[in-house]
Amino acid sequence: MKPIVAIVGRPNVGKSTLFNRITRSRKALVDNFPGVTRDRNYGDAMWDDVPFTLVDTGGFSDFESEEFGSLVRYQVMQAIEEADAIVMLFDGREGVTPIDTDLVQRLRQSNKPVFYSVNKVDGPRHESVLSDFAVLGVDPFYPISAEHGYGLHDFMDALIAVLPQGAPEAASGRIRLAVIGRPNVGKSSLINRLLGDERLLVSEIPGTTRDAIDTVCTVNKKEYVLIDTAGIRRKGRVQRKLEKFSIIKALKILNRCDIALVVMDASEGVTDQDANITGYALERGRACILLLNKWDLVEKDSTTAKKYVDKVRERLKFVSFAPVLTISALAGQRVFKIFDQVETVYKQYTTRVSTGRLNKIFETIINKHQPASYRGRRIKFYYATQVSAAPPRFVCFVNYPDGIHFSYERYVINQLREALGLDLSPIRLVFRKREKG
Repeated sequence: MKPIVAIVGRPNVGKSTLFNRITRSRKALVDNFPGVTRDRNYGDAMWDDVPFTLVDTGGFSDFESEEFGSLVRYQVMQAIEEADAIVMLFDGREGVTPIDTDLVQRLRQSNKPVFYSVNKVDGPRHESVLSDFAVLGVDPFYPISAEHGYGLHDFMDALIAVLPQGAPEAASGRIRLAVIGRPNVGKSSLINRLLGDERLLVSEIPGTTRDAIDTVCTVNKKEYVLIDTAGIRRKGRVQRKLEKFSIIKALKILNRCDIALVVMDASEGVTDQDANITGYALERGRACILLLNKWDLVEKDSTTAKKYVDKVRERLKFVSFAPVLTISALAGQRVFKIFDQVETVYKQYTTRVSTGRLNKIFETIINKHQPASYRGRRIKFYYATQVSAAPPRFVCFVNYPDGIHFSYERYVINQLREALGLDLSPIRLVFRKREKG
């Protein structure tokens, strides 16, 4: 599981701006109005090839309404509790406030690495403001500008140095399966059927499962870990504090599973939220198996199954590699066929290819269809290598990475799938400029 870094501080000190700069995105809403970010916002980040999860939190304040103030403070403390390292951000233009002092005292009790960063320091001439923060009795301070990037390199180097190295959570050799989906599609019923036990509470009331629950299942003398998660709702429909935390936990679970079993209600068809949930799994590089549950409720003829699968394929084109099964958790229909698919998918998902074989395949692919020229210059492919598995990730070194059109990248991925027999696994392909020297 990737290490987690939480950014905390009072409102309007630049947390979301720093979040966006480190994650290289515009995912966090940025505004000069205090309190814009109330919920935790998670993003994937990478620094010097070290991956980690960054968390943007709401402003820690005593001045919001009682309802939102208590919720934000609770969210911040939850983020601190789950983080491996914490960034405490100050406003270099406004100096120390009582809220800063309060939060520093709380962080001292966390026994976790804390990086105290003074934001809005746009250059060396502004670093004199650091003396104002000496009253807090902490050291060192990192002067940075989240907006312009000043001081960020030294700050990030220090932060990365303390992060634990991410490692797969399951060292037991068990394949970890996250059962995800909208509320009330039958996730807990499916696990209970596989376990042969009413171990998980099953209810027609959406939202019954609040926390992730790990259970071990043995099939054909092999053990699997099944992780039941809270149903993921549309963000706009999430109202209660407890449900917000459950969704965050469900998304985090995708970071520590091998395969996501995406459960959908066949009687309702594929919804927008089903697509969103599947997208969450793909973004995190997880293999997927799509399960059309409640198949016993569907009126069927000889062509029904094909029609339903075709509809899933059409709606979820972005996971065209994922197998689709029609099941009934209630009736036990085809549920144990899931494990046959799991074994096949997992074998592909963890595939490793020797550099020699990979380059022969790339040579064939490129000779079959050359890429278009870039600014009048020919794109040269030097060599390719696999840098990781689960999912298979390949890096191809070329002279002009920016010149690779997305359609050509898609062509190469499709050819790799065919040559390597990876039709059921996600693939990551990166084009990188070859370093001289």
